[in-house]
Amino acid sequence: MTPPPTDAVLAGLSLAEKAALTSGTRFWYTESVERLQLPSVMLTDGPHGLRKQRAGGDHLGIGDSVPATCFPPAAALGSSWDVDLVERVGAALGTEAAHADVGVLLGPGLNIKRSPLCGRNFEYLSEDPLVSGVLAAALVAGIQSRGVGACPKHFAANNQEHDRMRVSADIDPRPLREIYLRGFQHVVTEAHPWAIMCSYNRINGVHAAEDPWLLTTVLRDQWCFAGLVVSDWGAVNDRVAALIAGLDLDMPGSAFADAQIIDAVAAGSLDEDVLDCSVRRVVDLVRRTGAPPAAATFDTDEHHALAREAAGRGIVLLKNDDGLLPLPTRTHIAVIGEFAQSPRYQGAGSSTIVPTRLDCALDEIRLQATGDVVFARGFTTAAEPPPGEADRLLDEAVGAAAHAEVAVVFLGLPARCESEGFDRDDLDLPVAQLRLLDAVVAVNPRTVVVLSNGGVVALPFASTVPAILEGWLLGQAGGAATADVLFGAVNPSAKLTETIPVRVHDTPAYLAYPGEFGHVRYGEGLFVGYRWYDARCLEVAFPFGHGLSYTSFDYADAVATVNSAGGLDVSVTVTNTGDVAGREIVQVYTSLPGSDVSRPPRELKAFTSVHLDTGASTRATMTIRRQDLAYWDIRVDRWVVEGGTYTVDVAASSRDVRCTVSVAVDGDDLDIPLSPMSSLAEVFAHPVAGPVVASAFAEQMTSLSGGDGLMPKVDMSRMLDSFPIGKVGMLASAAGVEVDPAMISELLDRANDPPD
Repeated sequence: MTPPPTDAVLAGLSLAEKAALTSGTRFWYTESVERLQLPSVMLTDGPHGLRKQRAGGDHLGIGDSVPATCFPPAAALGSSWDVDLVERVGAALGTEAAHADVGVLLGPGLNIKRSPLCGRNFEYLSEDPLVSGVLAAALVAGIQSRGVGACPKHFAANNQEHDRMRVSADIDPRPLREIYLRGFQHVVTEAHPWAIMCSYNRINGVHAAEDPWLLTTVLRDQWCFAGLVVSDWGAVNDRVAALIAGLDLDMPGSAFADAQIIDAVAAGSLDEDVLDCSVRRVVDLVRRTGAPPAAATFDTDEHHALAREAAGRGIVLLKNDDGLLPLPTRTHIAVIGEFAQSPRYQGAGSSTIVPTRLDCALDEIRLQATGDVVFARGFTTAAEPPPGEADRLLDEAVGAAAHAEVAVVFLGLPARCESEGFDRDDLDLPVAQLRLLDAVVAVNPRTVVVLSNGGVVALPFASTVPAILEGWLLGQAGGAATADVLFGAVNPSAKLTETIPVRVHDTPAYLAYPGEFGHVRYGEGLFVGYRWYDARCLEVAFPFGHGLSYTSFDYADAVATVNSAGGLDVSVTVTNTGDVAGREIVQVYTSLPGSDVSRPPRELKAFTSVHLDTGASTRATMTIRRQDLAYWDIRVDRWVVEGGTYTVDVAASSRDVRCTVSVAVDGDDLDIPLSPMSSLAEVFAHPVAGPVVASAFAEQMTSLSGGDGLMPKVDMSRMLDSFPIGKVGMLASAAGVEVDPAMISELLDRANDPPD
């Protein structure tokens, strides 16, 4: 039953009831007001499956939850780059949530992967804000199509687990806007989520839950967010300050916090209208979630099949020398590695799902193979295996590999190595696994590695192993999907949404992660992920956007034109030049040579995917929105498109550019007032002041240029570009000319306020 209109509910509430509605009750639920027919609504964990805790559970992912489909976590789902697939997964999540009477699913997670050491990277989509924003918007659209609210998280700059409850992410304005907020902005403005969750951390010294700039100025005033802001569980330190800042719902809340609100209203330190505004948003959310679509039933087998499809789309073929993959089904295979029989399919922490079923890669390989399949554990995931066990397992694996046509070795990170709540210590796979792989390759060079990891790992074997599959954490159907890719039932099409570095020392945040004394300085600025590696010309193991296929694709005839909205339309002909049908993800990057501001060598601005039969061609088209060409101008505190001739790279990865074209883009009008501290270069560029100053100082600059044998001849105009106009009196006096400061003031006034 739909509750009464919001105004009617608000008018009937007491002050105590209003305060209570802005806090949770029973850990996962909003407060109800039965006399006004306002029910309680459940908010519960996602983001890759429904984690509805049974009564009496521990809430942290260790205790029992109701079974639900465990779809691939974001690390794998993001690698699909498949907007339609992600939306279908979102719709399935929404259906299961509605079926379980859940009003809001807490997800997706779209924090940027600033460092590969973040223990929660498996829940996040990318190191790039465009991929994160576009795919998260698709997931939100899918969830909310089923009458369930989505709640993107963690807003904002929650890029590490170490000290996450209090650490201050100290970020300059440009990277904050262009990297860490941009994905959230895309989701809010394009998908209109019903709720958004603030993070635990501080941003430039202010707790996100109590930051009026973040929650009101940016989120509501600039992005026009109309939904509800909920805290991460336990993130609020000062309930009144949080309410004033724009946080509507404190979870899990407490009666003590409610009393603080009542006392603040009575004392006049909290305007009751501010409280009413948040109460209105809570009631609006309850009303929106009160009537989910009637079709809230689902078929667990169909959802498992979707999870299998998504997992297959998320497996990245990193390397495939001499076409070792796909394997003929009749191949004699040695399957090696504990993860083949004990799959690691999701991360640890609040997103832990109890799956409806669980596929095992070993079983699925045996099911699809017609040749002999032998298995050896190879290693144990125990922190301290019994004495002698490691050697016994290694010897057994080497024996199996030596007698097989192909060895398929499953390696990865044990669950204890990455989780919500703490960060990883390094990028390395366990030593025992690397030792095992070396021994296997020594007796069977036809070796395939299948990885299971939530965040990227170092790959010291990348040059010696002929075939590598990055399997991430693939959800409950990952075992079957892995077999599908190994045998070619699925042609891999996934591509990396994060760079795989050679070593941790090369990573952008290495020298400033995870911070000290409650602060972490984002010293790499804009240069996150591939932006960093490309700008510094660093070798990487595998670049952002990389992923191979069992077929090949040719790109030709790229064209970029300015459209009516001021953005760019880009098209390219893609041809499947291989022997099997396949899917290609086409990526578009831009750069602006000679830009007035610091920029990476290239930045992703659009992408699409095409499916082609062998020999077929199609025209792939993409649109770069004008706002995605903009940078954050700190002089005017807003987005600005810089005019100029942009380079447009159509690519298969950030380092595999197939076509390059140039296109002229008109810039935004930008009126920067001149002041005494404006440089001569800025004054010379001004349409009013420039000609006057250039004429007045031409002779003086010539005389100061030297060349009389006493001093070397110099280019004074270049030397003085950064010289403040207010100090030209000193410069002029050096040339024997006196300049009246009033003349400069008059010139600046005329430039800033020219006559009509």
